[in-house]
Amino acid sequence: MSFAYSGYNKGGEPVKGVVKVSTPEEAVEKLRRQGVFVTDLKPADEAKAERAAAAAKRRSPRGASRKQVALFARELSVLISTGTPIADAIFALEKQAANDGWRSVVAAVRRGLEEGDSFAEALAHRSDVFDSVFVSLVAAGESSGQLDTMLQRLAMLTRREAQVRSSIIGAMAYPILLTAICLIVLGLMLGVVLPRFSGLFETLDTPLPATTKMLVAISEGVMSWWMVVVPCCAGAIVAVVWYIRTPGGRRVVDDILLALPKVGDVVRSFGTARIARLMGTLLAAKVPMLEAIDLTRRSTSNHRFVEMLDRAEKLVTKGEPVSMALIETKVFVPSAAQAVRNGEQSGRLSEVFVHIADYLDEENQSTVKSLSSLLEPLIMIVLGGLVAFVAVSMFLPLFDLTASAGGGA
Repeated sequence: MSFAYSGYNKGGEPVKGVVKVSTPEEAVEKLRRQGVFVTDLKPADEAKAERAAAAAKRRSPRGASRKQVALFARELSVLISTGTPIADAIFALEKQAANDGWRSVVAAVRRGLEEGDSFAEALAHRSDVFDSVFVSLVAAGESSGQLDTMLQRLAMLTRREAQVRSSIIGAMAYPILLTAICLIVLGLMLGVVLPRFSGLFETLDTPLPATTKMLVAISEGVMSWWMVVVPCCAGAIVAVVWYIRTPGGRRVVDDILLALPKVGDVVRSFGTARIARLMGTLLAAKVPMLEAIDLTRRSTSNHRFVEMLDRAEKLVTKGEPVSMALIETKVFVPSAAQAVRNGEQSGRLSEVFVHIADYLDEENQSTVKSLSSLLEPLIMIVLGGLVAFVAVSMFLPLFDLTASAGGGA
């Protein structure tokens, strides 16, 4: 039986760790002979549960990014490949942590190692940072004695995922900014400029154009009922966001995106690339096929791809090839599914999965840039047209008045 202890050594320095004995009394006696004065002793399983609960309370959304996790894996692989013990390597990375959030993550891993956990078990205590795929690959690396190689693969996998996210965010940043600016300008025109024109319109003898009347009515309605309009709009936005985050809402969004022309192809391609990357990495690490499918499914959010992996798991259990499910469901890119079938026949399935992911990632980045370049002029045309419509509608009565005055002269 294992017991987790904490106490002080002969020099008065705090120490803690795990000792394997039969009873608590034997643990205290063994530690006393080693010069350790025990202040706390409990079964290792109980200590592990308490540590997991404490780690959950310390979790911070700012603790880690995908890039930080990739850097952690890469630096750790370098240290281990040079012969540095895992505990010393973790301690060194904790000291050089970039921020307090990440330092707390690495510290939780270090404490797990000190209390007798394997490296994979220590990582599992921070499942908010290290997902099931990461932990499983580390466990495979520990059991095979190739932890440094596995960490290099994990660094590449995590870095690729971070690059994909960055490319999407970078490509969409300008269109989103452009949309926000146009909407702000439109709001200022309706909420600030147009009300000032309303007083001028009342002094005109000429009837207002229909478009101007409509805009004035909208502006006056919003200004008069803003205490109702603003909360209702905010509530609607919150309700939509909440619904999208529910399983049912997520399914609806997934189905809509996949059904849209062009957009569906992009979503399908991104999903295929990610699943191929995960499967290729797991299979290359000698993870069994069924376990690789299960881990990939747990790391997949799109329900259509989850259903595909469910089907794949059932077929593989019956002895059928995984490519059959990829071809049947039609959510996996067809050419990629055919490549998987060829990889099964040639015995190079993990390599084929990785090649598929590499190819699709490059294609996806190019596609995102192309869509972004198409969105920018479209946004300019639509929102610019709305702003121009409001501006013309505001000044149209003045143009009519000027024309009437000129005609009367």
